[in-house]
Amino acid sequence: MIELTAADGHIFSAYRADPSDTPKGAVVVLPEVFGIDPHIKKITESFAALGYVALAPTLFDRVKKNVELGYDEAGLTEGLELKSQVGTGDAIADIQAAVNAVKDAGKVAIVGYCWGGYLAYLSGNKVSGLACAIGYYGGGITDAFQEKRKVPTLLHFSEEDPLISFEEVAQFRAYRPDVSVFTYPAGHGFNCAERSSYNEEAATKALERTLFWISQYVEGQSPIMLKNAGAYAAAKTDKKKKPAKPTADGPPE
Repeated sequence: MIELTAADGHIFSAYRADPSDTPKGAVVVLPEVFGIDPHIKKITESFAALGYVALAPTLFDRVKKNVELGYDEAGLTEGLELKSQVGTGDAIADIQAAVNAVKDAGKVAIVGYCWGGYLAYLSGNKVSGLACAIGYYGGGITDAFQEKRKVPTLLHFSEEDPLISFEEVAQFRAYRPDVSVFTYPAGHGFNCAERSSYNEEAATKALERTLFWISQYVEGQSPIMLKNAGAYAAAKTDKKKKPAKPTADGPPE
């Protein structure tokens, strides 16, 4: 674990994993309400193994240090209470500090799960220095559809999620065509192998899309900003040539 300092002077810890070779860029990993547990550490290490500096900030440190909760009712209850005490504003401030801490490695992606998925979505518009944002089954995202996206955004949702209905996701898709949204025939938390809702097929497919997204925007060209829309995939944009004027002797050359 390392220590980071937010803009307001708050000092908090983060779990960092570094690649063995020169980094391709960086990934900030935002946890569920269970804290920086073995699952989040494993995800962080897996990004490092793929060549990225990876960092998971402990967003509960403002309220309680060294939080690592179990995937049971007691753990969920405590995690939700800590989340409400921290608040979104302070969490975003700490996420900004985490992004600042790894930006020297190159472009930075942010990936979040559950509460972290919601924060990753918000961070795309509120945190500077991000190349893209990726969120897994983040409760609250479907209600935050008003703002156009400033960075390319990828979202993974469950089709059998008791917390986020499929109808909400469908409506969100209609409101935010600038966001890439995928759904999976699985339950909430399908990416976590330590939970009963783990779905290997869904987790594997979502990871493939996540890694492609990161490689495209962290290792590839920066996103472009369109005048009347959010940030979309960077693509070569050639100005259309004006048609040649016909000559006196025949058709345009």
